[in-house]
Amino acid sequence: MSNFDSGEPGDEHWDERGELAWNEFDWERYLRGQEGAITRYLQLYDEAGERPDRIDHVAERMDWGAEDWTSEEGGENGEEATDADDEVYTLHKNPIYIATRALFLSLTRTWEVLATEERQVPQANAVRLLVRLHRGEAEAIEAIHALDFGDYALAVTLFKRALATLNGLLAEMQAPALASGRAAVWREMALPRVFDLREIWLRVIAECRDEVERLGDDE
Repeated sequence: MSNFDSGEPGDEHWDERGELAWNEFDWERYLRGQEGAITRYLQLYDEAGERPDRIDHVAERMDWGAEDWTSEEGGENGEEATDADDEVYTLHKNPIYIATRALFLSLTRTWEVLATEERQVPQANAVRLLVRLHRGEAEAIEAIHALDFGDYALAVTLFKRALATLNGLLAEMQAPALASGRAAVWREMALPRVFDLREIWLRVIAECRDEVERLGDDE
């Protein structure tokens, strides 16, 4: 899984920040730049359409093939990028974070629009599905935090929780209330995204388990 390798970020990324002295304006500009990476990922994902290799294709377009992708920001990945931005690493630059946030953004944004329109979706289905979307994203972000700090066993455990929530989401999407009308159109759009999230997380879990085994052998 070369394009989604965990990269062993560890503590060195925090060391790279050194004596960085940014004010609130600097951090706001930086965060907006990283939000631009999420927007770009989603744009590239939509352009990839039904390509069977779309997650790898998008990763390549995002310039995530390099060995040290976790510490570099491609020229097109962020908005208003500066040399100082390139020297700073935060979770927001992690490709797994960007891909996860982008795919969940597309799911929640479109579902919220549909679910709030009168008579499109029963209230109970709307709430249950939205809860699973937000819970799955929160659990995945926790897992990515653990991954970023090199806690590979914890990352696996948290990703497994996120996968369980994702399975619940898939079950909820099979509800009869979503089998017709605009809800069915949404489900057709959403299913590939849910399965791609699952594929990305499973790849990361496999890499984390390999790393745990390697570290165990070193001891």
